[in-house]
Amino acid sequence: MGVEVSKVRIGLMGGSFNPIHHGHLVLAECARTQFLLKKVIFVPTGKPGYTVKELPISPEHRHNMTLLAIESNPYFFVSRVELDRQEPCYTVDTLTFFTNEFPKQMYELYFITGADAVLDILKWKNPQETLALANFIAGTRPNYSFSDFFEKLSNLPSAQEQIHLIEIPSLDISSSQIRANIRAGKSIRYLVPNEVESYIFKHKLYA
Repeated sequence: MGVEVSKVRIGLMGGSFNPIHHGHLVLAECARTQFLLKKVIFVPTGKPGYTVKELPISPEHRHNMTLLAIESNPYFFVSRVELDRQEPCYTVDTLTFFTNEFPKQMYELYFITGADAVLDILKWKNPQETLALANFIAGTRPNYSFSDFFEKLSNLPSAQEQIHLIEIPSLDISSSQIRANIRAGKSIRYLVPNEVESYIFKHKLYA
C-alpha cells in the first residue's frame, strides 16, 4: 500500500477591502499559521451579487491597496478573478474557479472571512454547494459565542464540520470605521498599513 500524501492547503481571503486594514492581515496570518496554509490568496470582491448600502471604490484602487498591504509577506498573493468578472460575483462561483485551479485530489481550500459574513451564508447563492467546495475559517472577536454561532446555522448540517472559528482581537477594526474617520478628518494611522494610508491620501479616497 502506498503512503497517503497530505493535501496542500490553500487559503482564500475574500472581502471588498474597501480599504484593506490590519484586521484583514492579522486574520489572514493567523489562519495561515493555525491551519498550516501553504499560501493565502486575497480575492477583492468584484461586482456584488447582492444589494449593498455603499458601493466600494473602483476595483483598481482596491486591487492596488491590497497589493501594497501584502507586499512584505511572501505567503500572501492577490487574485483579480472577481475584479475582472463582468457579471455579478458569488462565492460559489469563485470557489468553483479555484477548485479548477487547485484540484481536490491534491489541494484543500480554506475560505477566510469574518464570522458575521459567514452567518449570512444561508442567504448566499447555493449555500450547501458553497460549503462543499471549501472549508471556512471565520474570524471572531474575543468572547464570541461559538454555540450561538452554530445554532444560527443549524439548517446547514455540515456547518460544524466545514466552518472553523478563530478569535482575532484586531477584528475590532473595520473598513467602515476607517472611511468614517477619513470623512471626519480623523487619523487612520495604525489602522491600515502605512503604504495604504499614503495611497488613500494621495488619491483622495473616501473624502
